[in-house]
Amino acid sequence: MSREPVPRSANRYAAIIEAIFQKHRLEGVRDFEFTRAEFEGVAADLKIVLPKNLGDVIYAMRYRSGLPASIMATAGEGLEWIIEGAGAGKYRFRQVRLSRVSPRADLVTIKIPDATPEMISAHTLGDEQALLARVRYNRLIDIFLGITTHSLQNHLRTTVAGVGQIEIDEVYVGVDRYGRQFVVPVQAKGGSDKHGVVQTQQDIACCEAKFPSLICRPVSAQFMADKRIAMFELTLQDGDVKVVAERHYQLVPAHAITALELQGYAHRSGD
Repeated sequence: MSREPVPRSANRYAAIIEAIFQKHRLEGVRDFEFTRAEFEGVAADLKIVLPKNLGDVIYAMRYRSGLPASIMATAGEGLEWIIEGAGAGKYRFRQVRLSRVSPRADLVTIKIPDATPEMISAHTLGDEQALLARVRYNRLIDIFLGITTHSLQNHLRTTVAGVGQIEIDEVYVGVDRYGRQFVVPVQAKGGSDKHGVVQTQQDIACCEAKFPSLICRPVSAQFMADKRIAMFELTLQDGDVKVVAERHYQLVPAHAITALELQGYAHRSGD
């Protein structure tokens, strides 16, 4: 049956995803697959222009705008729909328990002397790049996890069997005092981007496939108010994302850290 054209003001990404969801979903079914190749037919049926970057449709639904309310309303109590990779050009709608990773309002802020080069601060392009640079130059991964790490690669794009193509914002490798070696996939969340369970799942799957001899410790970093940085160590437990540890850091000039604050830090016990 012919459909009415989608209004220009409507979000075409949401319209495409809603149509895909309605096409495949059956009552009571909690997961089902679809392919990126279906987008062309759906766009034509809806009489909207097909986005040039088809992958951005999925990215936007995962991390920027979130899934349309009409889709989320069909999830069971205490559950939400996610879109996860299911192979090359394939995706899976799946219901999972609600999982929100957001900074705690009651957590203390730790001041760190800002070692970010001024040239870097002046020329970073976008919140995500600014955040990754601050984390890197101030060795916040080392400080947060208590291990010595080195940036291996940023914006790592690779393919993982059973998942498809993924991208990790930055990958660190590290070692501790016992000689244990680690791989640390880092998510950087700036602006309106939201943390998603899918990215943590993909990061862990990638590390297990590409770095099987290293201990995987996923980290998410995000800007808070006043450019404070929230750091989370994450893990998967029974398919759900759980927070292992959380710290809030504020990068300041060294003279902005008072003797009283240093004294307070001295009396805090280690992890």
